[in-house]
Amino acid sequence: MHARDILIDGYGRIQEEVHATLDGLGPDELHARPAPGANSVAWLVWHLTRVQDDHVADAFGLDQVWLSQDWEKRFGLDLPRRDTGYGHSAAKVAKVRVDSADLLTGYYDAVHEQTLGVLRDLPAKDLERVVDERWDPPVSLGVRLVSVLSDDLQHIGQAAYLRGLLQSAAA
Repeated sequence: MHARDILIDGYGRIQEEVHATLDGLGPDELHARPAPGANSVAWLVWHLTRVQDDHVADAFGLDQVWLSQDWEKRFGLDLPRRDTGYGHSAAKVAKVRVDSADLLTGYYDAVHEQTLGVLRDLPAKDLERVVDERWDPPVSLGVRLVSVLSDDLQHIGQAAYLRGLLQSAAA
């Protein structure tokens, strides 16, 4: 099995979990926060999608889907255009609001498609290419892709857990 096939499978699992986590959630559930300063399901999915979009686009020299396909305008958030959610305060988390889960899944699916597009023809040797020299050691493409995969899986796990908390509280 080629490393790209493993990456494609991993990113496919994120997409499956995004859809499963958001399925049937309304605005109240999407924006509920279990404690002051905690993240909402909407924020977690928006953030994991923004990170994937930002990091994959940067690593491959592409435009972010957020900007090139007008998702930034569709969301209409009161945040800087290139914001990915890193370091968000509780007040900034509260600014990530959507009318429906469809906006979140639509954006994730668009980012996922761009990610798959670059992974499908990825030669193994390209995984060694340095994409970020600000770190010691410098970050290779392979390390960056696994880092994004790990971060996204953690955040979708948090969102799924929060969904379960909200549903058990409502029962």
